Amino acid sequence: MAGLREPNTKSLRTTRRTAIGLILGTPLLGACSGVQQTLNNQFGQQPPPDAAQQQSQSVGTGRVKVGLVLPLSAAGNAGVAAQSMKNAAEMALAEFNNPDVQLLVKDDAGNPQGAQSATQQALDEGAEIILGPLFAQSVPAAAQLTRARGISMIAFSTDSSVAGRGVYLLSFLPESDVNRIIGYAASVGKRSYAALLPDNAYGGVVEAAFKQVVGTKGGRIAAFEKYGADRAAAARTIAQALAGADSLLLADDGDALAGVSDALTAAGVDLRRLQLLGTGLWDNPRVFATPALQGGLYAAPDPSGFRSFSGRYRARFGQDPVRTATLAYDAVALVAALARTQATRRFSSDVLTNPSGFAGIDGLFRFRADGSNERGLAVMRVATGGAQAVAGSPKSFGA
Repeated sequence: MAGLREPNTKSLRTTRRTAIGLILGTPLLGACSGVQQTLNNQFGQQPPPDAAQQQSQSVGTGRVKVGLVLPLSAAGNAGVAAQSMKNAAEMALAEFNNPDVQLLVKDDAGNPQGAQSATQQALDEGAEIILGPLFAQSVPAAAQLTRARGISMIAFSTDSSVAGRGVYLLSFLPESDVNRIIGYAASVGKRSYAALLPDNAYGGVVEAAFKQVVGTKGGRIAAFEKYGADRAAAARTIAQALAGADSLLLADDGDALAGVSDALTAAGVDLRRLQLLGTGLWDNPRVFATPALQGGLYAAPDPSGFRSFSGRYRARFGQDPVRTATLAYDAVALVAALARTQATRRFSSDVLTNPSGFAGIDGLFRFRADGSNERGLAVMRVATGGAQAVAGSPKSFGA
């Protein structure tokens, strides 16, 4: 691969080609259970600002310094996720052959003040790019500092509203899921769409993407409804209008989705007549075990990449990674590859937004100029005991 050496061991050769298979300025050659956060924090309560404990650590001895900002001291699942992501970042460095990168690991405690302090420390120590933070509310606080210095940030939030000039999101965005699943449905002849979505921030993002992509694919919206605590009322409202639809988009997590399907069935809807469509939140054992959802289609990363990554992670750390650990791995693999191939322009906006994109653990991704991202996703079918791929992830991005 242009400018890239093989990994440290022969057994990792295919893995590394996938993880850092990037060609800039030429066609790309490389090659979730609750994978998306809802826009209100899925990791539970964050500690108060004064709970920040700066856990600084340096990993690697390369000349290119890279800040990694994570909520390492945060309470509950947030701290667990942060540690898993830190492990994955270290693993990426270990699997890259002679990386010229030094990671400056900083703890932001999961709050904006901590993120600003952690980012300031990393910048003062010479960081040329910041990876993180994880939480949406922390990104703008840290971005004030990076923008002032003209330094790029690759954050892990799934809230696209915090993306922008110099702030790129390496995460699983609901918009990508909706674009992929509606695009696939249109490609197999679906034209009349309905959606029943949760009345929350996540549902709002899905709604906007749904209405936009249906129009661009030449379809029509036959019915649309949102629900709060009373799913039954929303199901009754939309039931009659579903007679004019051939597809129904449902976007919620496993337990809630089972409840929605029950409410629709109770309202007299024959779900077998409709092609059910979903987002990556469907990648959940509860969904696979729900009879009414069998045959439903959803967009998600090809699971083979995460399976391979998880095996190597378990061998190194003796435990399973969190699903978001691949984000940290891909971010570090990306900056290590750019440090090797792109000289002084390595983290500039034109390099990061190269339209050919990059190949990571979870498949293709590319950053847009507005800081959001596009992912090459597979289409999965719900089946008893798991999911089956019906359309693979793309090997390259279109224009």
